[in-house]
Formats: sequence, C-alpha cells, structure tokens
Amino acid sequence: MKRYRVLAAIAGGLLGAIVGAAHGMAQEAYPTRRVTIVVPSPAGSTTDALARVVAEQLQQKWGSPVIVENNSRGLNAGAEQASRATPDGYTLLVSPPLPLTVANLLYRDIGYQPAQFVPIALLAKIPNVLAVRNSLPAKDVKELVAFAKANPGKLTYASQGAGSTAHLSGAQLEVRAGIKMTHVPYRGSAPALNDLIAGHIDLFFDTLTTSVPLYRGDKIRIMAVASPERVDAVKELPTVADSGFPGFRSITWFAMAGPPKLPVALAERINRDVVEILQRPDVDKRLRELRLDPMIGSPADAAKFFAEESELWGGVIKEAQVTIP
Repeated sequence: MKRYRVLAAIAGGLLGAIVGAAHGMAQEAYPTRRVTIVVPSPAGSTTDALARVVAEQLQQKWGSPVIVENNSRGLNAGAEQASRATPDGYTLLVSPPLPLTVANLLYRDIGYQPAQFVPIALLAKIPNVLAVRNSLPAKDVKELVAFAKANPGKLTYASQGAGSTAHLSGAQLEVRAGIKMTHVPYRGSAPALNDLIAGHIDLFFDTLTTSVPLYRGDKIRIMAVASPERVDAVKELPTVADSGFPGFRSITWFAMAGPPKLPVALAERINRDVVEILQRPDVDKRLRELRLDPMIGSPADAAKFFAEESELWGGVIKEAQVTIP
C-alpha cells in the first residue's frame, strides 16, 4: 500500500509537470492566427501611424499576421468594438487617452467602461500644439484670447471627437483665459485638419506629428506648443504656458490594452514583445521621425499612468463643466 501511494504521488507529480509544460507550450504558441489591432480613428491619424509601426514589428516578431482595423465611427465606437472581443489576445486596442481614462465621466451611455480594459503597454507620447487657420487675424496666443473676449463664442475649435484630448485642451484654455469658444467635434484628426487648412475652423489642439509638416508647408500656423517646455522640432515657437498661462499642459499619449478579462499572464507576454520592439534602434528612429517619444513600461506602469491621467483630465472636466450633448 505504501509503495502504491509513492507511485501514485510520483504519477501525480509527473501529470502535473506534463500539464504545466503543456500550458507553457500553449503560452509559447501565441499567436497561432491573425491578430487584429483596433484603432478608434480613421487612417491618417497619429494613432493609426503608430499602430501600423507596432503591427508591422509584431508581425515580424511573431511570424503571424497582425493587421490594423480602423473604426472611423469614433473613439467610443472603436473602444466598444475592442471591449466586446473575446479576451484571447487576438483583438487588441491601440488608443489615445479618452477610451482608457475619462470616457465614462463624459458619456452616460457608452457600451464599455475604461477601467475594465486590461492595460498591456504604454507606447508613445507627443506634445500637442495650438494650430490655427492661416487667415485668423490673431498672431499669437494673447491676441487670440483678446479676439475671443471681444467675440464670445465666435472662435471655433476642432477635436478628434467629443471628450478627446483636443476637446479638453480647448476647454482648459477657455477656463484659464476666461473665454468662450464653440467646440466642433470631428471623427478623427484628418478631417479636422482638412477643415483647418480650408479655413472652415479656427483652431485645433493637434499633435506635432500631423501639424508640423503642414506648418512647414505654410498650410496652417502654429501659435504655441502645449507641452510644459519647448520642443526641438519647433524651437522657434513658445509654449502656451510662456504665453501667459502658467501650468497649461496638453500632451497626447497612446497605449495598448486588451478587452476585459484578458489574462494577466497574456498581457505580460504581449507587453514583453512590445517593449522589446520599442527598444529597437530602428523603431525608435521611426517613432522619432513621427515626433513621438517612446514610452517603456510594464502593464502595472500603464495602469498607474491611466489612473493619473484620469485624475488630471477628470479635474479639467469638473472645472470646465464639460458636458457631452
């Protein structure tokens, strides 16, 4: 009997080892089919450009197709699509801040909750700039504010969608400057920029990536950068903070997340691969050509950052009394 128990224990141990090895092999096998990265904006946006760099590199690393699927119906629609996916790692979300932070503070009836996404990796960040149409009479931020005070509600400012960083940045300027403007939401940055170039909209807190080439080509003007400090790409331009509004800050960042209930171990596995490709010199160079600064961190770092950004922009929403019709 004693010998039987010993043999049973050995057999049980071997079975456990086999199951553990099989589980490890299953983890190592990911992915075995196509992975889809949902981008909640149209093609041509900074989010889209970044997602395509990441997708290309992951496809090379994994030896399996990785595609980018643009949801041009807007940030909430794209986030809802990703949130409803099976949490098996084959549908991921690459997004700007709103869907991962304060969407629930602005929208009462959305089909997802930001806090339920599983953080995978921080990807990159970029300063925003205060871009304006060429024909706008104001030449700098102070003149812009003076014009807005003399013409309440006349100035229009664009965003990639209600509740986006551009929207909240415009609201932040309204509160700090004591002015009133009219918000015009678009479905992505590309159509907003098209209308800015055409002179149909007055201003737009856009990213360096898409605005600087247009600025260099005399398609639009940039009055100031919205980061706390000046940036090398446009050293000649002051910050909004230097223009009379100390503490003004607006950056856009991008991160990868998985649908609710994505296993933590799988999120960590994907994170390791994403971090590895972000640290490659050629990828770093490509991101910096897009004027993006890579962000390196663990899923825990991403979760902490999401919480900090939610607190920051939640304060702006409350102070500016931002509401979504």
